[in-house]
Amino acid sequence: MTPGSNIPLSAARVTVDVAAPVRLDVSGLLLTADGKVRSDDDFIFYNQPTGPGVTYRSGGGTAPDAITVDTSAVPPGIEKIVVTASPDAAGQTFQGIEPTATIRNADDNSVLATFTPPQLGAETALVIVEIYLRNGAWKARAVGQGYANGLAGIATDFGVTVEEPAAPAQPAAPPQAVTPPPAPPAAAPTMPAAPPAPPAAPPAPAPGTGKINLDKGRVSLQKNQTVSLVKGGRPVLSQVKMGLGWEPAYRGKDIDLDASVIAYGPQRNHIDSCYFGKLQIVNGAIRHSGDNLTGEGGGDDEVITVDLGALPPDVTGLVFTVNSFSGQKFTEVAKAYCRLLDGATGEELVRFDLTSAEPQTGVMMAKLIRQFSGEWEMTAMGDFVKSRTVRGMVKPAAQAL
Repeated sequence: MTPGSNIPLSAARVTVDVAAPVRLDVSGLLLTADGKVRSDDDFIFYNQPTGPGVTYRSGGGTAPDAITVDTSAVPPGIEKIVVTASPDAAGQTFQGIEPTATIRNADDNSVLATFTPPQLGAETALVIVEIYLRNGAWKARAVGQGYANGLAGIATDFGVTVEEPAAPAQPAAPPQAVTPPPAPPAAAPTMPAAPPAPPAAPPAPAPGTGKINLDKGRVSLQKNQTVSLVKGGRPVLSQVKMGLGWEPAYRGKDIDLDASVIAYGPQRNHIDSCYFGKLQIVNGAIRHSGDNLTGEGGGDDEVITVDLGALPPDVTGLVFTVNSFSGQKFTEVAKAYCRLLDGATGEELVRFDLTSAEPQTGVMMAKLIRQFSGEWEMTAMGDFVKSRTVRGMVKPAAQAL
């Protein structure tokens, strides 16, 4: 399986085990339609191994931990079971560790599907697959969503109570850095206490340190950093504007760059592209401001407006690109950037400045990904491609999702 792909389940009882070169803790969460647990009883892990229709099995260090889901016993109102994994060693990341989830028929142990999340780095926990109900039938989807704040961060995201030492109240968004200890007391159903998170200092942390949020205001991203578009635990906006700008290099001539956005479905399938030749796509939910032929003038050179609330469910990924139609290379461009604005207020939320250049004619600036919770995340890319038009960006952008 690939990220976002899904399969129908041919068995009522399935087991998901997650194997890696190191020992992993595997957990399961039962979620309602709003993407949250009903109570802490819906968090199934080593200290609470059974729940309605879901059980945890320890591998004992010699075999992978596993979560078994009996879809016929899942209670009404539960629409999804997410399976998570995190290294057992405190603070260890998935850098250099390639976990593989195997979905099996729990009755005969036959393999239904396997999934290995790509491009892992500083993540300390993963939502790796989900078993979900759609139109009365159960399916499995490959997810591979990484967290830099450990299993406790995942648990908090889905509404599980995470015990903390007495401290001032924090925003409802997931904590920045929390790692659960290896073995809580047997009687405690909730996640164990964790050390207080170190304070986050703006601008955002170093590249590759996982997702951050907007609680502290405007975020300046570096390449490969991700920001969750929530504030205080709630979606911060329903309409965004992606402004893209550039200037000619010193003493350079006018340069005609074209900003575009490519829309993809859950299996990285190309849905449509919005650019100067097609100013609206997906029923007007994505709109382009029109072509700027020189890069001159203050402010953004081209703006793409995205009504997140109006996007159809099958649009799960957007990649924002810039191309040099005239064939000039990005080494002739100065101060190329992209910034995400609140579509209602015009407030700048996220900015990414392209600090390096390559002698290519295309660059993937940023991507917006719809999470399984319904929230959106923006990741700075800055990856160069040999292409003068958005058409040539469709394949490499799909591979980068």
